[in-house]
Amino acid sequence: MVEFSHTKKIGSAGRFGSRYGRKIRVRLRDVEIKQKKEYKCPVCAFPKLKRVGTSIWVCDKCGAKIAGGAYTPETGAGKVVTKAIRRVIESKSREI
Repeated sequence: MVEFSHTKKIGSAGRFGSRYGRKIRVRLRDVEIKQKKEYKCPVCAFPKLKRVGTSIWVCDKCGAKIAGGAYTPETGAGKVVTKAIRRVIESKSREI
Protein backbone atom coordinates (compact mmCIF):
# COMPACT_ATOMS: atom_id res chain seq x y z
CA MET A 1 0.00 0.00 0.00
CA VAL A 2 1.37 3.42 -0.98
CA GLU A 3 1.29 6.18 1.62
CA PHE A 4 -0.27 9.44 0.45
CA SER A 5 2.18 12.25 -0.21
CA HIS A 6 0.05 14.89 1.51
CA THR A 7 0.63 13.25 4.91
CA LYS A 8 4.43 13.11 4.71
CA LYS A 9 5.14 16.39 6.56
CA ILE A 10 1.92 16.87 8.47
CA GLY A 11 1.37 13.27 9.61
CA SER A 12 -2.08 12.29 10.82
CA ALA A 13 -3.44 15.83 10.31
CA GLY A 14 -3.07 15.27 6.56
CA ARG A 15 -6.58 13.86 6.63
CA PHE A 16 -7.82 17.46 6.57
CA GLY A 17 -6.10 18.25 3.26
CA SER A 18 -5.72 21.98 2.68
CA ARG A 19 -8.52 22.94 5.07
CA TYR A 20 -8.14 24.88 8.36
CA GLY A 21 -4.64 26.25 7.66
CA ARG A 22 -1.14 24.92 8.20
CA LYS A 23 -0.58 26.22 11.76
CA ILE A 24 -3.67 24.56 13.14
CA ARG A 25 -2.86 21.27 11.42
CA VAL A 26 0.72 21.35 12.79
CA ARG A 27 -0.61 22.01 16.31
CA LEU A 28 -3.06 19.15 15.95
CA ARG A 29 -0.27 16.84 14.76
CA ASP A 30 1.88 17.74 17.79
CA VAL A 31 -1.01 17.13 20.20
CA GLU A 32 -1.84 13.78 18.60
CA ILE A 33 1.81 12.67 18.79
CA LYS A 34 1.89 13.50 22.53
CA GLN A 35 -1.46 11.82 23.09
CA LYS A 36 -0.54 8.54 21.37
CA LYS A 37 3.00 8.31 22.81
CA GLU A 38 3.74 5.46 25.24
CA TYR A 39 3.99 6.63 28.84
CA LYS A 40 5.18 4.74 31.92
CA CYS A 41 2.72 3.82 34.63
CA PRO A 42 3.56 5.65 37.90
CA VAL A 43 2.35 2.63 39.92
CA CYS A 44 4.13 -0.32 38.27
CA ALA A 45 6.50 1.50 35.84
CA PHE A 46 5.22 -0.59 32.90
CA PRO A 47 5.45 1.44 29.67
CA LYS A 48 1.84 0.96 28.58
CA LEU A 49 -0.24 3.79 29.99
CA LYS A 50 -3.08 4.52 27.57
CA ARG A 51 -5.55 7.36 27.29
CA VAL A 52 -9.14 6.20 27.77
CA GLY A 53 -10.85 9.57 27.76
CA THR A 54 -10.17 13.21 28.50
CA SER A 55 -7.67 13.25 31.39
CA ILE A 56 -8.21 9.54 32.15
CA TRP A 57 -5.24 7.19 31.75
CA VAL A 58 -5.24 3.42 32.39
CA CYS A 59 -2.30 1.02 32.72
CA ASP A 60 -2.57 -2.09 30.53
CA LYS A 61 -0.68 -4.24 33.06
CA CYS A 62 -1.89 -3.33 36.56
CA GLY A 63 -5.17 -1.64 35.59
CA ALA A 64 -4.41 1.52 37.59
CA LYS A 65 -6.61 4.48 36.61
CA ILE A 66 -4.90 7.84 36.78
CA ALA A 67 -6.28 11.34 36.33
CA GLY A 68 -3.80 13.47 34.42
CA GLY A 69 -3.71 16.05 31.69
CA ALA A 70 -5.95 15.99 28.65
CA TYR A 71 -3.19 14.90 26.27
CA THR A 72 -0.38 13.74 28.62
CA PRO A 73 -0.59 11.82 31.91
CA GLU A 74 1.23 14.59 33.79
CA THR A 75 0.96 18.30 33.02
CA GLY A 76 3.71 20.87 33.43
CA ALA A 77 1.95 22.35 36.45
CA GLY A 78 1.60 18.88 37.96
CA LYS A 79 5.35 18.33 37.67
CA VAL A 80 6.05 21.64 39.45
CA VAL A 81 3.68 20.75 42.30
CA THR A 82 5.22 17.27 42.66
CA LYS A 83 8.72 18.77 42.92
CA ALA A 84 7.55 21.29 45.53
CA ILE A 85 5.95 18.55 47.63
CA ARG A 86 9.14 16.46 47.45
CA ARG A 87 11.22 19.44 48.63
CA VAL A 88 8.93 20.00 51.62
CA ILE A 89 9.05 16.32 52.58
CA GLU A 90 12.86 16.23 52.25
CA SER A 91 13.30 19.38 54.33
CA LYS A 92 11.09 17.97 57.10
CA SER A 93 13.01 14.68 57.12
CA ARG A 94 16.32 16.60 57.44
CA GLU A 95 15.03 18.50 60.48
CA ILE A 96 14.24 15.30 62.36
